[in-house]
Amino acid sequence: MYKLYDPATIKKILEESGFFFKKSLGQNFLINPTVCPRMAESACADGVEGVLEIGPGIGVLTNELAQRAKKVVAIELDTRLQPVLSKTMGEYENVKVIFGDALKLDLADIIANEFTGMKVSVCANLPYYVTSPIIMRLLESRLNIESIIVMVQHEAARRICAEVGSREAGAVTVAVNYYSNTKILFNVSRGSFMPQPNVDSTVIRLDILEKPAITPNDEKGFFKFVHAAFSQRRKTLVNSVSSVLGIEKSKICSSLESVGISSAIRAEKLTLQQFCDVYNTLESKK
Repeated sequence: MYKLYDPATIKKILEESGFFFKKSLGQNFLINPTVCPRMAESACADGVEGVLEIGPGIGVLTNELAQRAKKVVAIELDTRLQPVLSKTMGEYENVKVIFGDALKLDLADIIANEFTGMKVSVCANLPYYVTSPIIMRLLESRLNIESIIVMVQHEAARRICAEVGSREAGAVTVAVNYYSNTKILFNVSRGSFMPQPNVDSTVIRLDILEKPAITPNDEKGFFKFVHAAFSQRRKTLVNSVSSVLGIEKSKICSSLESVGISSAIRAEKLTLQQFCDVYNTLESKK
């Protein structure tokens, strides 16, 4: 078994395979031996047997998942890592690596075919530049999964796990809370990676809800409304929504006031239920 937390071992494996880091892919491999076991324990909790990993890199987290899960399927974008993963994951019969783009692959089909009869979670050390797209793809696809455990940039974690109605909340906060219950698990310092990034990271857990937390009249329309509301944070919700969606300000003001909310409010002040109430009221006035 390779010592995948050891920088010297990592460098040797990568050199033997002719691999070099690509900054454009946000590749930072974990060398802190305490992080991946904690992530793997969370991913394999509550009777989960199957784990879908996104971005295994050289297999540091994959190694920990393989020791705890019945089956691990890892999706890797960079085909240059094929010889690396063949070495580091070669001893595990319960690991399958699929090379492709997690934003384009049919994840529902992969889960159905690879994890028949299993409770499944998703676990990933996500490159910073695809954090929101990956998380939203996982949620919007309504996959047959129990939870999502991901490592993201610290600031992104604060936004994702913020309380809707707080200053740190944004459109992604509303969307994530629509589909799941969020929790910050632990922080990870920048020195835990090779090469070392310029920011610290945080591991978060999203527990998928059986049904959305609220009931908007039209889901797509609701999220357009939310994105419009947060598009110009310094402006009131009325001005932002009117500017982006072209809705008359008087209609938006009337909708806010009819559910007991001031027309001078900004988007960051609304709770999840209030967003739903305002949107449904606005829709009924069309």
